[in-house]
Amino acid sequence: MIPALLLVLSAVAYRIVMGLVTHSDTTWLVNFAPLAAIALCSAAYLPRRYKFTLPLAALFASDVVLNTHYGASLLDPLIFGRYLALAVVGCIGLALQHRASMKALLPASFAGSVIFYVITNVFSWLSDPGYVKNFAGLIQALTVGLPAYSATPSWMFFRNSLASDLFFTALFVVCMNFGRSPARARAAEALPRTA
Repeated sequence: MIPALLLVLSAVAYRIVMGLVTHSDTTWLVNFAPLAAIALCSAAYLPRRYKFTLPLAALFASDVVLNTHYGASLLDPLIFGRYLALAVVGCIGLALQHRASMKALLPASFAGSVIFYVITNVFSWLSDPGYVKNFAGLIQALTVGLPAYSATPSWMFFRNSLASDLFFTALFVVCMNFGRSPARARAAEALPRTA
């Protein structure tokens, strides 16, 4: 539990630091924050009472810091879309909790990044008056976004969140398996699997 807790807290601290120091001219770093990986791995590895509460509470705390810094509201529809997306990704992690391994979690991390990207961008398209409410507006939200907010297009946010989610998921799995004896790992794998 302690390694998982430290990983979640360090990922959230990293998100806060990157959100405070990254500028729009550093597009290769924008949104390099493992939000979906935190939800996925927490649901896969943490004890039942922490599976959803710890990552959502930690992410809420980071939202408070970042939204205060940028002068944004915590009651924005995009926040609700983000937490809905994280809950969906957490459900994927919950489904994989008995077979949590690199082989299972890396593809799930990829799928979780895509789900998070689509849900949050659809919420942005629906709630932001800058987007035309038709198919072209949806495509704009999913690809380039609104130029008024940043010089960074939406697809770069997706690329960076995908890379950070895959990296953090791999790191999470390695850290959770570090120190496990080979015999103990084989015994854990031999346990009956339940869905």
